[in-house]
Amino acid sequence: MNKISELTIFFPFWNEGKNIERVVEKAIPVAEKVADRWEIIMVDDGSSDDTAQIAKKLEARNDNLKLISHRPNRGYGAALREGFDNAKYKYIVFNDGDGQFDFSEVTKFLDKIDHADIVIGHRKRRRDNPFRHILMNLLKIWDLILFGFYYKDIDCGFKLFRKEAIDKIRPLKSEGAMITTEILAKAKKAHLKIVQVEVNHYPRIYGDQTGGNLRVILRAVKESLLLWKELNF
Repeated sequence: MNKISELTIFFPFWNEGKNIERVVEKAIPVAEKVADRWEIIMVDDGSSDDTAQIAKKLEARNDNLKLISHRPNRGYGAALREGFDNAKYKYIVFNDGDGQFDFSEVTKFLDKIDHADIVIGHRKRRRDNPFRHILMNLLKIWDLILFGFYYKDIDCGFKLFRKEAIDKIRPLKSEGAMITTEILAKAKKAHLKIVQVEVNHYPRIYGDQTGGNLRVILRAVKESLLLWKELNF
């Protein structure tokens, strides 16, 4: 692939003190390789561990790194919105901060972006709790019925955008996990071109997953119904 002119990378973190340094430091050489100008935004969503403290140390060591913190914890959607709102470059990629993706695979996304508005990942093999696989399949059915779209892996935490594509689907409102559905539903309504690419997914080494708990699920249902109302009335 040819080197692009500029790229914003952001990671949402929540209680990822054992992952954040490894994730960010692995991303830096990739950013240097693929873009002339780049930034990495670390979004700390109200962590109760030492995530923010470690992020501050990383920020102090590199002018291309920026920390944004929420207090208190607001949710995955709020963290993504913060990343989009603070991105300054032409292309924007986000990647979950739990270390389950290989960020060097961003080249697969960049190879496709010349012919797309949004490039979304789909995991070759999910390496997480089987219950989350069930939720993913239910989400695909739910989104097909409510919003009329189907993708292989709706909530894959690895996506690349043209900045103008984000501008066309703003404002984003979801505070929780339904942010990915909101992005795709609004992109469909705006007639944006979405391309899918396969990525590898790795087991979580440190920390706990939260996407399958009841509070997150109920919040997602509520947000999806509000989104359906917004798009249809």
